[in-house]
Amino acid sequence: MKSINLAAIDLNLLVAFEALMEQRSVTKAAEKLQIGQPAMSASLNRLRGLFEDDLFVRLGRQMHPTVKAQAIAPSILAALQQIRHTITSSQSFNATNSNRTFNIGSADYSSFVIVPPLLQFCQQNAPFINFNTIGFEKDSVGDLLEHGMIDIALGVFPNPPRQTQLEPIFQERFLGIVRQGHSALRNGTMSLEAFSQLSHGLMTVRRDRTGAIDQALQAQNLQRRIALITPHMLILPFAIASSDLVAAVPQRIALNMAKSCNLAIFELPIETPSWTVSMLWSVLCDRDEEHQWLRNTIKSVAGQI
Repeated sequence: MKSINLAAIDLNLLVAFEALMEQRSVTKAAEKLQIGQPAMSASLNRLRGLFEDDLFVRLGRQMHPTVKAQAIAPSILAALQQIRHTITSSQSFNATNSNRTFNIGSADYSSFVIVPPLLQFCQQNAPFINFNTIGFEKDSVGDLLEHGMIDIALGVFPNPPRQTQLEPIFQERFLGIVRQGHSALRNGTMSLEAFSQLSHGLMTVRRDRTGAIDQALQAQNLQRRIALITPHMLILPFAIASSDLVAAVPQRIALNMAKSCNLAIFELPIETPSWTVSMLWSVLCDRDEEHQWLRNTIKSVAGQI
């Protein structure tokens, strides 16, 4: 079979062929394509040269397709329809009917905060959308996004990888949690002395023993004892509720833990900086309608929590 160089062919000729098949008139085909009749006649002549056939012959008042034109018409019309469908579908994402699955890179904390209200929103507005939450190491997040293994990442990204876009979604800060009735809590507050002398629980996925709380205590020439370190969010509130441990956790987690595990929350007796939780995505999907919907939805949900 002879190889065809499509780069040398004006594919608009196929659109002209389609119009001639539908209208059976050079004049009407030109009107349909909003071009002049001479341009339509020129397209027909080029089509004849391309296919080495008259393709359309005037019989009476109409241009009738030749046997060859009738033979090639189904393939050409189907190809044009497929192209139109591809372009239209790529520009008409409808979350209400979509069964798209999004992969969200997220640690326990951001999943805990974002996923429940995200699912609640989708239950009403996008009932067939699915989500996978995937843990990740921050050093690898750029590669995961670039290769499409995750669609978006949630977290704190002080140094975003190259070829990514970053957008803040909310500010976060620490609150303290203890069991209800803890002797160190007086009228809903805790002294700096009591806070530093109590045994602490620490939730961390980085396997470290120090952080913002320790730095703030050191500034006061104080040091805490960390009696429990865990990477598992589920353990911490139950450990606090059943002991005299104290913990400093993000505000949105503290409020939920207090409700579910009957804990008391309090303002820390030390100053700690707040931080920004953001969403991160690859520039490769920056203009994609489905990804734009995901980002806009997460931003909207985050703004209400």
